[in-house]
Amino acid sequence: MSNPPVEVLVYGLGAIGSFYAFILSCSEEVRLTVVARSNYDAVKANGIKITSGNHGEHHVRPYRVVKSAAEAGQKFDYIVCAHKAIDQSGVPPQIEPGVDAARTTIVIIQNGVGNEEPFRESFPTTTILSCVTWSGVRQPQPGVVTHTKSEDMQIGLYPNKARDSAAETARLTHFASLLATGKTVFQIVPNIQVQRWEKVVWNAAWNPLTTLTLMDSHSWLNSSEGATPMTKKVMKEVIDVARALGVPIEYELIDRLFERILRMPPIGSSMRTDYENGKPIEVDIILGYPPLIKGSS
Repeated sequence: MSNPPVEVLVYGLGAIGSFYAFILSCSEEVRLTVVARSNYDAVKANGIKITSGNHGEHHVRPYRVVKSAAEAGQKFDYIVCAHKAIDQSGVPPQIEPGVDAARTTIVIIQNGVGNEEPFRESFPTTTILSCVTWSGVRQPQPGVVTHTKSEDMQIGLYPNKARDSAAETARLTHFASLLATGKTVFQIVPNIQVQRWEKVVWNAAWNPLTTLTLMDSHSWLNSSEGATPMTKKVMKEVIDVARALGVPIEYELIDRLFERILRMPPIGSSMRTDYENGKPIEVDIILGYPPLIKGSS
């Protein structure tokens, strides 16, 4: 007798959500349901087309394409939240119809810090996995995703004192096995908040600078003698906040991130893309939340 499928819901089918929907669909264990909004019609009709520098070309046909978790009418083993972190407090009620507190694991794949708190408040006994991704993915048209060779993720537990730690680790290990089947690059880390803050150091610099100037990263750095010092100052200020909160991040991270950007071709940012497309942008979770929690500490 075959095992029942692993029921996975991907909530937020933008570029990142679509990419990891593809990765998870590679496992024969997984039965994939996706919540799509602006690209609903395209994905419902044609599925998701992926062109990847690492994985080649693929066509993903989810088991179900729905407009809401409630429409799916079932509970899930994993709910992957890959939506833009614009209104975090509004999302838990949206996914609640798919949550079984004892069975469901919530997986958060987003930029920013503090992302997990609204989910913990709404689901106090549910396992939460938190992920940071460094993947070059775009959705140039609905349901069509292009991926460069840039691909990395860190994943870890958002610890829950209400659950047995061994049981939580087992959930993490199982989800990691699904990622491994999809041959994506990832690392399990002991304190995911370190990686979250490291990514915020990156995002807090490049997202607003490329959006406000409408320049790519390299054009900005070459625009004046003050561009590099200003960028490093922004990064340092974020590290100052992290360290004040007890997050063990060293200032040498700034040099590592500069080495990373200089190795890459010129890039914009997701914030700039959203601005140019007239979409809401992730301001608070990247730029507002760090000083807010520093001020309340």
